[in-house]
Amino acid sequence: MVVLMELKGYAGRILWVDLSNGEVKARDTPEDLAKEFIGGKGLGAALLYRLLEPGVDPLSPDNVAIFMTGPVTATGAPAASRCVLVTKSPHTGTFLDTYAGGYWPSWLKLAGYDGIVITGRADRLTYLYIGDDGVELREAEHLRGKGVYETINTIVRDVGDKNVRVAAIGPAGENLVKYACVVCDYHHNFGRGGGGAVLGSKNLKAIAISTENREVEVARPDEFSKFVSEVSKALATSEEHEWARTDGTPAVVDWSNEAGIMPTYNFRSGVFRFADRINAEALSKYRERKGACYKCPIACRNIVSVRRGKYKGVRLEGPEYETIVMAGANCGIKRIDAIIKWNYIADDYGLDTISAGATIAMAMEAYRRGLLKKEDLEGLELDFGNEEAWIRILDYIAFRRGIGDVLAEGVRGLASHLGGDAWKFAMHIKGLELPAYDPRGSFAMALAYATSDRGACHLRAWPVGYEAFGNLDPFTVEGKAQLVVRDQNRNAAKWSMIFCDFYAVSAEAMAKFYTLATGRELKKADIYLIGERIWNLTRMFNVREGFDRKDDYPPYRVMRETLKAGPAKGKRLPKKDYEKMLMEYYRLRGWNARGIPTKKKLRELGLTKIVGE
Repeated sequence: MVVLMELKGYAGRILWVDLSNGEVKARDTPEDLAKEFIGGKGLGAALLYRLLEPGVDPLSPDNVAIFMTGPVTATGAPAASRCVLVTKSPHTGTFLDTYAGGYWPSWLKLAGYDGIVITGRADRLTYLYIGDDGVELREAEHLRGKGVYETINTIVRDVGDKNVRVAAIGPAGENLVKYACVVCDYHHNFGRGGGGAVLGSKNLKAIAISTENREVEVARPDEFSKFVSEVSKALATSEEHEWARTDGTPAVVDWSNEAGIMPTYNFRSGVFRFADRINAEALSKYRERKGACYKCPIACRNIVSVRRGKYKGVRLEGPEYETIVMAGANCGIKRIDAIIKWNYIADDYGLDTISAGATIAMAMEAYRRGLLKKEDLEGLELDFGNEEAWIRILDYIAFRRGIGDVLAEGVRGLASHLGGDAWKFAMHIKGLELPAYDPRGSFAMALAYATSDRGACHLRAWPVGYEAFGNLDPFTVEGKAQLVVRDQNRNAAKWSMIFCDFYAVSAEAMAKFYTLATGRELKKADIYLIGERIWNLTRMFNVREGFDRKDDYPPYRVMRETLKAGPAKGKRLPKKDYEKMLMEYYRLRGWNARGIPTKKKLRELGLTKIVGE
């Protein structure tokens, strides 16, 4: 393979797949865009903005699905076996970037592609095979209705390579559940926003990658290798990442509960009195070993199995904090083995566990209020803490059966179905369900959620780490906008490199990794500038789709109802205080009072050649 790019670290090609006519073609990675947007989120966003017309139905053949790696993917850089799926979200109508780790992302790069651009719709169920011997679309009708696990196992047998890596959708994706995800390597999910439904709408069941290559060329290999070794050693020993090496994200259960911000009973409380039954210590009793993504020294993953009791026989890579809380405490579930079972089923169906847990929790509150009755639920008693109903309802959602057809639309869809005041306890922003940090105990988190480009998201900025888990006062709004802006800019670049969320990589380290890998020098300031450019581009995508200030607000419950227990007892975020923080955010961003980037800001960032004047 001849790479024509001046920049190293890239594969130099992007695979373009037109499912409507079956055409598959490799094209050069656009080096001009790579220099301005790095890769991953940034490069994917630039391509999506150019390829997609405003107002396109996300589930139509006109939508585009883009899988994109970054310049350090598969290079041996730690915590960098990552890929992003960029598309227009069917769940929110916004820009969507959703990420997965494991081995599949590195295999895509090692197979010789920086990314895949998927357009059109196949006339029958299909999967894409990428191998060293070529690329082809293969018939997949025999996989229709199959879960993720059976799909992957079948493709591995069909391909005849035990090392083939597969990303697949389950029944939820085929049935266009609005928060269906794409699952790679069995339990690594492109989770949020409905990317699985987009692939389902295109009749694309899976992408399988088989490659013998294990090398990516970098510009300064000796220096790069030395830096990787230094960083990897630090990651394997540093206190900053000890939680990830020992417990993984379940460690956050205790932090969150002690801070009084753990969503419980559909965000009606921030404290769960059974937290000690679902925390890291409880999970450790089921852990077989720790697991890692490709060439990652952190090894944050928990490989668990249930060896006795009613859920005996279940084996899982997980669950993560977000699943434990949104499907556990938020639904009143107080057994970690039950959460393991639920997570196992959700992954097999291809469901985002955050949105699924949040939607079920809202349905449970509606059941408590008498807005949903047993006859609406085919006899299910969908109440908080009812494990049987909580597990069974996943089947209804994935196959859109009965009330599952409503729940498949998420909390916003459920609120619309119920009518009346149900919107007041629908915990979403822009249609995306809130993750597992109650912003009434971390005011800056409300701003981070509300201004996120894909809807409520904790991965754009994580000010809770400075507030509820740190030393900043979590109940003030002063200075918080600056905190959120800085985090968002840095993370926009981080998701373009692409590094894992669990590696607390500095802007300086990112610049050095980029410089040594590509041969093009970047400094700390460049990382922040590129991040700001990317953030403004995705904002402009959303503006083009009709989003503005009206969509940048937390849910009713956050601003009008107080928490009842814990350190945040009696706290809510009044609208006037939130708006003070929001307007300061717009000012710092160089956006107008409607939350739209000014022409001056777009010119300053060099974006007018993409978004126009």
